[in-house]
Amino acid sequence: MRVLVVGGGMAGTIFANNLARRCSGELKSGKAKITMLSASERHMYQPGLLYVAMGRMTPDELYREQASLLEPGISFSVDPVDKFNLKDNNVVTKSGRTVGYDVIVIATGSRSMPELIPGLAENSINLYTEAAALDFYDKLDAFKGGRIVLTVGLPHKCPMIPLEMTFTIHDFLAERGLKDKTEIFYTYPIGRLHSLENVGKWAAGEFASMGIKSETLFNLKEVDGKNAKVLSEEGSTVSYDLLISTPPHKGMEVIEKNGLGQNGWIPTNRTSLHMEGDLGKNVIVLGDTTNIPISKAGSTAHFEAEAAAENVASLIKIGKATRSYDGKVFCFIEAGKDRATYAMFNYATPPQPRAPNKSMHAFKMAYNKLYWASARGIL
Repeated sequence: MRVLVVGGGMAGTIFANNLARRCSGELKSGKAKITMLSASERHMYQPGLLYVAMGRMTPDELYREQASLLEPGISFSVDPVDKFNLKDNNVVTKSGRTVGYDVIVIATGSRSMPELIPGLAENSINLYTEAAALDFYDKLDAFKGGRIVLTVGLPHKCPMIPLEMTFTIHDFLAERGLKDKTEIFYTYPIGRLHSLENVGKWAAGEFASMGIKSETLFNLKEVDGKNAKVLSEEGSTVSYDLLISTPPHKGMEVIEKNGLGQNGWIPTNRTSLHMEGDLGKNVIVLGDTTNIPISKAGSTAHFEAEAAAENVASLIKIGKATRSYDGKVFCFIEAGKDRATYAMFNYATPPQPRAPNKSMHAFKMAYNKLYWASARGIL
């Protein structure tokens, strides 16, 4: 069986490694073959961008060579897919190569799109790329007081990042003696502080204790950079001295170009993780690329990839899938410089965040180093 993995991010990498270990005998005998096509020779630890933005990590700490993370037996090429021919079970790459498959796993990820909101790209900072995170730190480092406004577009990757930025900025300013000279003002598109109700309730208590102000039901309309104001669809106007954004996201352009899903999100069955429709029987979609209404988080990609790898291994060995994905997600939440908590949930059970503490923060710091073992699929 020929298994083609499109995308070398967390979902694609964990899937390929997990499957390679489960099917080591089949790979050696030639019964199975795993091919990965990626757009980059490097793999980035994306959650580390928060620490780059706060001056607590340097960009070189975020990268490993993708090939070094893959199990022996996985054929890896930096040759991104340009065309998906799902009816013919093949893809055409940027170099013009045609690659066939029996099962394809699409894990192409998502992209930050601040340009979707007039004025947002030019007048705000965010941390979704290395360059953006470095600019974030430069602007925050130069800040001497005033009003910091945090604004959020939907949908976006990393569900906890608006809150994490808010809490870590609070402690960053307090450490520099700027807390009394600064107002932190947080906005959110729906009628609470987070899309997950219990996380929103927990955050409200943290905001109250830190003196952070907020406005909900604030959907970004445009940014008036000349007058330093953010305008909402609801008619609110908020002035700022420093504007920090969580921009809206789309799936990757290649998905849109091939007509696989509106805004780059592929319609995906939430338990089987197969693409919806007649062509989806041998098409698996993982991570940010799905349109499943669940957090676009690294752990989502991780748990989806494990379930999908088990199913493909079962398909190779016994001819049928054996597992369903239950919506499991585990998100750390940095609650400041040295405190953290977490949100763990699935389709049936909502999260119940606990009081943040230093031990959980230490666990998160350890995970920043252990991530590479996670990407290998051995953690």
